Amino acid sequence: MRLTAHSAKDSTVLSQRTRYAIRALLHLGDRYGEGPVQLPEIAEAQNIPAKFLTVILSEMKRAGLVETLRGKEGGYWLARPPEEITYGEIVRLTRGSLALVPCAARLAYRPCENCVDEATCRLKAVMLSVRDETANILDRVSLSEKMAV
Repeated sequence: MRLTAHSAKDSTVLSQRTRYAIRALLHLGDRYGEGPVQLPEIAEAQNIPAKFLTVILSEMKRAGLVETLRGKEGGYWLARPPEEITYGEIVRLTRGSLALVPCAARLAYRPCENCVDEATCRLKAVMLSVRDETANILDRVSLSEKMAV
């Protein structure tokens, strides 16, 4: 039996939408307290298609992370200080879960397809640990923190 490689697109844990949301919110976080930031500025600075960014920022507004003002002097800004918005919150909003497999999700749990025995599944045990460690990091790091690259 031969395993075939999946494309990088198939194995991406964070969707492009999630990465765009994080970048847009980081941009707003860097300008927190300076007033509204116009969409074209965010789109250009973060290399995000404007139409996609509009959708993302609308979702972030509904979730209470972003406020907006229409008009010539309008734009977007964070609804809360950047130190109160974590990467974990953004990932959960855009992805639904931090888990890599559905049976390890806390809020969006569902059994994995073709699972032999969930009660004794060693993969599930590892994925629960991965999810917990991921949550510990992402829920601790806020938009205000400058991480070393």
